[in-house]
Amino acid sequence: MNAPFTVPRTVSIGGMGKTRRLRIGGAADVSVQTMWKEGIACASADADALFSVRARIEELEKLGCDILRFAVPDRESADNLIRIADEVSMPLVADIHFDYKLALRCLDGNVAKIRINPGNIGSRERIQAVAEKAADRGAAIRIGVNAGSLPLDLRKQVAAGTMSRAEALAETAFRETELLEELDFHNVVVSMKASSVAETIEANEAFARRFDYPLHIGVTEAGPLIGGIVKSTLAFSRLLGEGIGSTIRVSLSSSMIDEVIAGGEILKETGKRSGGVRIVSCPRCGRNGFDVHGFVDRWQSELLSRRQDITVAVMGCVVNGPGEAQHADIGITGAGDTVIIFRKGEKVRTVSAEGADAAFREELEKL
Repeated sequence: MNAPFTVPRTVSIGGMGKTRRLRIGGAADVSVQTMWKEGIACASADADALFSVRARIEELEKLGCDILRFAVPDRESADNLIRIADEVSMPLVADIHFDYKLALRCLDGNVAKIRINPGNIGSRERIQAVAEKAADRGAAIRIGVNAGSLPLDLRKQVAAGTMSRAEALAETAFRETELLEELDFHNVVVSMKASSVAETIEANEAFARRFDYPLHIGVTEAGPLIGGIVKSTLAFSRLLGEGIGSTIRVSLSSSMIDEVIAGGEILKETGKRSGGVRIVSCPRCGRNGFDVHGFVDRWQSELLSRRQDITVAVMGCVVNGPGEAQHADIGITGAGDTVIIFRKGEKVRTVSAEGADAAFREELEKL
């Protein structure tokens, strides 16, 4: 019989400068992460550029993003990440490959966590240097393991068929975690990601039976919007249901906003996040009398950013609108040039199609 899964310990990140402190693991809520999808070598070269980056980060935070990771491939990017971290409240993570000195530079600022790849960061001495500075700064380290970061001996075993890729991912994480423990560094988060749902589940389950460090879970290179959400949902529902996973990222070949929204919706449906706006919308059919798709596209981000525990229904026709969505706190539907706004299935307002958005906003503000 397999050993039971451990209850993750609590790791803290942030709390420096403007950065809010966030607890990961333990009794804390599961956090949603995404990753900045552009280079930041020139992201804060001037006040306007920095303002734009800050505004976009604040938008992600309103949508439910808790942690944001940035690739740091060079010194200029490290310097700019420090500037960005000084301006925002969200904990930021520096993703470091190859050059441990970039991790040390990021730790000069309010960067909350360093993500290092065990396959390419270098010697024990370099990892020790990062761990010591992270400890001095109160920052965390995420051990990020994927198929490209397996040690040579494990890659050979996988190639020979004597070890599965999932087993190799977990074994790599075991080794790196034990190394940090030897260095007396314990503010650690671990991730083991594969592009396969089954391998992702198996690796994380294996680790959770042996260590109690919080796990960041995700299916790496999950694919485009639909396929990526499907894979992530399958993996997360299994792992979160087992109590595995303290932070998540839905990795998509799509926008950061899509990743954050998808992550939040998965947490809601798995019972790991409560409250907030729930959008109910019909798929549209030949009876369509109201532009459901266009309305949802215009309103989704704003609605999901609101701090209200309500259900909003966007229905395509008056045949099913108020009736099917009678549980909704507010809803909208229509036919032809007439749009109906309803609450709990009861019509409260009839307006023209041109005035629909303005009328909907007025009624929404009354809730």
